[in-house]
Amino acid sequence: MCIGIPMQIQAVDELSARCTADATEQQVDLSLVGIQPVGTWVLVFLGAAREVISADRAQQVTQALDAMQQVAQGNTDGLDALFADLTNREPMLPEHLRKK
Repeated sequence: MCIGIPMQIQAVDELSARCTADATEQQVDLSLVGIQPVGTWVLVFLGAAREVISADRAQQVTQALDAMQQVAQGNTDGLDALFADLTNREPMLPEHLRKK
């Protein structure tokens, strides 16, 4: 399984950026997303930014990753809070699968 980690750009040098997520700092290649301003959130996989994302999306992905870690440790209490955007709503098909 491939898992991207949301990281925020702290400093930029050409097509490389120093990014942070929680207490982790990493040098990230920006070749796939281009030069981005400090403060931008990117989804990082294998040392490269793969996508520019919003702060809200970064929070959602971080919460989903936290939930996966909790489940892996056998803790299933409080998972609803980590998926607040999904609880108490009906599932929706992607637009291309909906009847027209």
